[in-house]
Amino acid sequence: MTEDSAEYLQRKEFYNRMLTVYGRKPVLEVLQDNSLEIHKLHLADSNKPAAILDDMVKLAKKRGIEVCYHDKQALSRISKNSKQDQGVAADVIGKGFQSHQSFLSSNKKHYRILALDGVTNPQNVGMIIRSACASPINAIILPEKGCAKLDPLVIKASTGTLFRAPILRCKTLASCLKAFAESGADIIGLDANAPHTLGEEPLTGAKVFVLGNETEGLSSDVRAICNKHVSIPMLNNVESLNVAVTASLIAFQGAL
Repeated sequence: MTEDSAEYLQRKEFYNRMLTVYGRKPVLEVLQDNSLEIHKLHLADSNKPAAILDDMVKLAKKRGIEVCYHDKQALSRISKNSKQDQGVAADVIGKGFQSHQSFLSSNKKHYRILALDGVTNPQNVGMIIRSACASPINAIILPEKGCAKLDPLVIKASTGTLFRAPILRCKTLASCLKAFAESGADIIGLDANAPHTLGEEPLTGAKVFVLGNETEGLSSDVRAICNKHVSIPMLNNVESLNVAVTASLIAFQGAL
């Protein structure tokens, strides 16, 4: 199977839509949610007998979900968090998950996307996902490097909306933004010192709004890719808003 074959690309896109959840309570909760598609349930064969594990297996079998047993080391490679996986993990299929390449291949002319640059607080990432899921925003770009991992803390902060949110996955944000820029999209960085405001930005066209780290703002490589910068007007000497609040303002711009 070559890297450019249809079978390889289809398989790659399938795994782009998959999120591995770990920890006994989070895994039990996703198994109990019949609206979620679950690919596999993974258990460590060294787990000691426990009622919650029995409940997981019963739910998985009832729903026709494959149950796989692994040694502890193999399970840690699946969960990518051996200290907190508690010997269990589940592969959940995100309904709105896709690669940024897949989104770009749809050749949309008008869209609004949020992109996170160095937002590492799980609470903020979860709240941004929740707001975006409830809004007309078309997608959120969440790079694997530089942002909070999609772990149980993010799931909790998103109140479970993570699995329904339109998430675009990529390795690094800079490479992803370059692809959007090459396709003709405006890459718009949020900057407290920008002379133009968010309200002055037209609602039409292809736009990616980039939110930086609350302390350091946009990273230098991402800032260099932005062809526009906008600010949110502040009164009473307030310097900035929480990044999740800013994301909500962008997500619902024009919808209220």
